[in-house]
Amino acid sequence: MSRRWALVILAVVSLAIVVSAVMTACESGSASRSMSDSEVVRVESTFGVDGRATDAQFDELWIISRDGIEPDPDLNNDRFDLAGGNTEAFIGASQANARSDGSVRRQRGTSDGPEVAFQRAELSRSARLGAAPLDGRESPDRLPVPGAGGLITQGRDGTGFVHVPLDHTEVDANINGHVASVNVRQRFQNPYDTKIEAIYVFPLPADAAVNGFLMTIGDRRIRGIIREREEAERIYNAARAQGHVASLLSQQRPNIFTQKVANIEPGKRIDIDITYFHTLSYSDGWFEWVFPMVVGPRFNPVGAPDPVLANPRGQMAPQGATGVTYMRPEERSGHDIGVTIKIEAGVPIEELICRSHVVEVSRYSETNATVALSPLDAIPNKDFVLRFRVAGDQVRSGFVTQRTDAGGYFSFMLIPPLDLAATQRGPMEMIFVLDCSGSMNGEPIRQAKSAVERVLKQLRPEDSFQIIRFSNNALALGTAPLEANQNNVRRGLKYLDSLNGSGGTMMIEGIKAALDFPHDPRRLRFVCFLTDGFIGNEAEILSAMAPRLKDSRVFSVGIGSSPNRHLIARMAEIGRGVAAYVGPQDDAAQIMDQFFLRVSHASMTDVQLEFDGAADVEYFPSRSFDLFVGRPIMVTGRFEGESPQRIVARGTIAGEERIVTAFATDATNRTALGPIWARTKITSLSNQALETRDGDFKNEIRNLALEHGLVSAYTSFIAVDSLSRTEGDHGVTVTVPVPTPQGVRYDTTVGK
Repeated sequence: MSRRWALVILAVVSLAIVVSAVMTACESGSASRSMSDSEVVRVESTFGVDGRATDAQFDELWIISRDGIEPDPDLNNDRFDLAGGNTEAFIGASQANARSDGSVRRQRGTSDGPEVAFQRAELSRSARLGAAPLDGRESPDRLPVPGAGGLITQGRDGTGFVHVPLDHTEVDANINGHVASVNVRQRFQNPYDTKIEAIYVFPLPADAAVNGFLMTIGDRRIRGIIREREEAERIYNAARAQGHVASLLSQQRPNIFTQKVANIEPGKRIDIDITYFHTLSYSDGWFEWVFPMVVGPRFNPVGAPDPVLANPRGQMAPQGATGVTYMRPEERSGHDIGVTIKIEAGVPIEELICRSHVVEVSRYSETNATVALSPLDAIPNKDFVLRFRVAGDQVRSGFVTQRTDAGGYFSFMLIPPLDLAATQRGPMEMIFVLDCSGSMNGEPIRQAKSAVERVLKQLRPEDSFQIIRFSNNALALGTAPLEANQNNVRRGLKYLDSLNGSGGTMMIEGIKAALDFPHDPRRLRFVCFLTDGFIGNEAEILSAMAPRLKDSRVFSVGIGSSPNRHLIARMAEIGRGVAAYVGPQDDAAQIMDQFFLRVSHASMTDVQLEFDGAADVEYFPSRSFDLFVGRPIMVTGRFEGESPQRIVARGTIAGEERIVTAFATDATNRTALGPIWARTKITSLSNQALETRDGDFKNEIRNLALEHGLVSAYTSFIAVDSLSRTEGDHGVTVTVPVPTPQGVRYDTTVGK
């Protein structure tokens, strides 16, 4: 395209946007009032230009029936008979914005006048891309959209540009001590010439207590409500069919979520805000905050229930299945991400490090800082990992309490005693289990091999070791652990050097081979799994571990830029060990030195907690646990009656009883601990469900999530714009394609 035509199109688009804003403003305000330039600016703020419009919210209750969506006549009534009449479900609180001049803007223009001009200008720019129908078949009168196979424009660097309905993600986190509150804004925009439904599969931290959901359409905001998953899906499908803009947030795994947004009109924008709380991990004086950006392609064994499918762009997942759509390596989309973290550590911050991304750091005091992701590193294809080190021994325990109308809550970070590092270990047995599947091909397998090599060279002659590799099957270096003499270590290094990544990820075979291996009771046994965790059958893996553990301790090491942190952490939790992660920019030798430091010294075992001043306490993890050098345990609890004044932790080190005491302080964030406790209990109940079939875990998890307003496997957030309808049916379904994680090969994980 010549420069002249590019300028013409740009001028048309700009003029259309201005005209559209003016016409929208006229529809929104009084019919007899003329619009001034300043009022046009205020209207433009609904498009995110200057944000000067003020909010005036009001609550309304809406119901959905076979005759449509109507307001509930009783604004204060949040319950009614779902079985009576033709009422199907409760929709929730609909909130509207007032413009700064006091008038309430109900809706934007639909398909007349300048809106069409704006849409057609967009179509000229985007090569007039159409969309594929909901069932995945190509429409006879439209070209398919990206995500269902379609046209792409060619970039100057030779890459193909894919138009996607997700334009931008903005992450804002506030860290107070060891608790983080995070808001994630997903900006959906329809670049096509037809109404669409957008579906986006994305990750969040596995321990995220997701308890906030807001849908913004122009200058109106609709706050989502939590409902049982099946009920939320029925509401969403009914609203979608009736032409209402609706959004649905569901959990597929503790760290994988699906966002659906229905009836996005051409050229229109819809923002979705997701809010969650979680606690930071702490290791060797460093706090760590992680935001995952992309779901890695999963391997699903034949017959695995509820798989997470890895689909090339152009291939849709079967109805009801969870599928992540991946762009080819030569393709790029306009979707980018912004991340801002405000830290109030409470103690001096000695150092801030982000090896995963380029960041800009602003220090306001010795305890406060702001970290922002550089716009030049905004492609969401790897985990964002921020670490900050606090001064000396000032963080010896983190015992904070909080009182609410629903009860009292606390969070306790139990730091290992200082003399733990002085107690030497006895002989040990090291079992290394390496993931050698196709997703590990390249840099991941190189890092995993380097990590094992580092530990092998530190073993003593009285130790023993074994190396097990798994992909489509599992193979070991020998039939029994080998003594760690020089000849056997050289043999192990040679075997290690021969390994490469290819094939599937039959991790269950690696679990069985490692934990069923003959064990020498004279040695402490440590099983170290090194994997990216890209599997879809996590439940099968975790349920197979518990009955096989016996005296083994499991240390799991996540490899790569976007490992399955849910699986890695849960393996270590069930295995009474600790988890570690080796990213592309990390020094594998340094991380494995820290790992070996932990296993080379005695742990504080069978730790039990006593609470001074509280009559009734429920906390998680509830079973006895172990403390390792430099790695604390995070405990979250709920209490009735008086607040506990102190916690006493009793455990054993080398056969001798040890005691650690911590005194309570008030929580800085007075709304976070309740949702965090509920999410931790849900994790504990899920672990129990994996280990035993006894107990009604599903109902207990569902009721707990409903009580605390949390997304879970059995509850979802639903929001419906009940004040207006779009024209026509719900349009076509467009899946948001994502890049494969940095360092992961597309050809060995997604497409051939």
